[in-house]
Amino acid sequence: MQLNGSEIIIECLKEQGVDTVFGYPGGTILNVYDELYKHSGEIKHILTSHEQGASHAADGYARATGKVGVCMATSGPGATNLVTGIATAYMDSVPLVAITANVAVPLLGKDSFQEIDIAGVTTPITKYSFIVKNIEALAPTIRRAFQIAQTGRPGPVLVDITKDVTAAVTEYERQEIAPVKRSTDKIKEEDIDTAVAMISAAKKPMVFVGGGAVISGASEELKKFVDLLDAPVTDSLMGKGSFDGEDARYVGMLGMHGTKAANYSVTECDLLVTIGARFSDRVTGNTKKFAYNAKIVQFDVDAAEINKNIMVNASVIGDVKEILSRVNAKLEKQNHAEWVKKVQALAADKPLTYHKDVLTGPYVMEKLYEITKGDAIITTEVGQHQMWAAQFYKYRAPRTLITSGGLGTMGYGLGASLGAKTAHPEKTVVNIAGDGCLRMNMNEIATAVRYQIPVIEIVMNNSVLGMVRQWQTLFYGKRYSNTVLNDGVDFVKLAQAMGAEAFRITKCEEVEEVLKKAIALNKPVLIDCVIDSDDKVFPMVAPGAAIEEAFSEEDMK
Repeated sequence: MQLNGSEIIIECLKEQGVDTVFGYPGGTILNVYDELYKHSGEIKHILTSHEQGASHAADGYARATGKVGVCMATSGPGATNLVTGIATAYMDSVPLVAITANVAVPLLGKDSFQEIDIAGVTTPITKYSFIVKNIEALAPTIRRAFQIAQTGRPGPVLVDITKDVTAAVTEYERQEIAPVKRSTDKIKEEDIDTAVAMISAAKKPMVFVGGGAVISGASEELKKFVDLLDAPVTDSLMGKGSFDGEDARYVGMLGMHGTKAANYSVTECDLLVTIGARFSDRVTGNTKKFAYNAKIVQFDVDAAEINKNIMVNASVIGDVKEILSRVNAKLEKQNHAEWVKKVQALAADKPLTYHKDVLTGPYVMEKLYEITKGDAIITTEVGQHQMWAAQFYKYRAPRTLITSGGLGTMGYGLGASLGAKTAHPEKTVVNIAGDGCLRMNMNEIATAVRYQIPVIEIVMNNSVLGMVRQWQTLFYGKRYSNTVLNDGVDFVKLAQAMGAEAFRITKCEEVEEVLKKAIALNKPVLIDCVIDSDDKVFPMVAPGAAIEEAFSEEDMK
């Protein structure tokens, strides 16, 4: 049948099973938005307050579901406002398709109004960037974009479409989209056998889990593997929830703000089995001193991650769910009871601690976990509050912590919470923010109110840029250059002005009641938690230090 470009875009989205799009209209994309209007009963569009909010919402939707998130924007500044969200998705391997419109083909390259080469801009931060200048190429390009976004190591794809293509007419024929196959073609049995032999020979093995285990849906295989191996487990920020945070073998997060038990155990172990993790600098600390007593086996879908940051002794390339399944089939039950007991004793001896006599971020997170029983989706911004959310809320299932890991994007969490709640309306969704981050994206509270998306925004309000101040305190002689935010902004009044419910907490005794009330309201809610400006995240590994040199507040005394 004959359809115009805008109709083809919508039909291709329907082919892919897209039910929600986040975006912001403008001149060059008007044809597409006109078609969206006609299909509003099939594809829900959420108008965010800013294009960056749309990209973060699509990202949050993707992380919460495993499906491809979709966002849209017009040309020029609309498109460039997506860039931070696209980069965030790229760094954390999130399947995203960003659809932008551009000026008509005759106007390209002439500095036309709101013209920008967005495909060129985003090339370094996407798996692929397309510009469609021919109507016949439109449907195949959109289909290919979705395939690329989901295949192998997921990531964002940009499709830029000129305005004349959105109006041109061509023949369209619906296609049934085949499910994306797991990446198994590079899994070699000899690599599996090598890994199994090394695992079987280990006396003090440790399992390190990253975001790849979440992406591949490998939780069941991971649990079986850990039971067979009988080893302690640590994770990265992105890996949280892939292994049950309440399991007795779990010893906490690894790295700069990881637990001492995790950092010491990785340093002492004789084998580190790394599953879907890329050895970020935030995890390894000084790479020359990372796991220096251990042999390292790495399971990863991306061959480019092998020997990139840390040299390994063996590797298996492919989807980690499939790798673990094959390893489990060949691995005999191991017994490392003495080693596990030693690590558990270390964890008990060096637990995470905080001041319990005043209101703190850790106290709020522990109360939130207690009240939600761990059955909530937590999104975060970036900073101290993010680390407290990682440390003190226990993630028992994958896709329940949604946070910007690789890029560390302040302003990410509120938009992401809108995407997560849209995907899972039955879940309690809470965004953990700092007051600095809230200033970057507070306009999305209005989006939550407009669509009555009942997310809860908890602001750890310390009137400073907390993590930067922590570094200034510890490493810059307490020179607080441009990190003090004592301008008297009242977040409760701001939230109320945008139509949300709002509360302020100043002491521990108020936390439980307010949290329960916020959940029960089932409306957009902001909770302003006033905490001390000098609260810090501990343990901490200093820049350039080995992870075994993690220090706490007690160590500083």
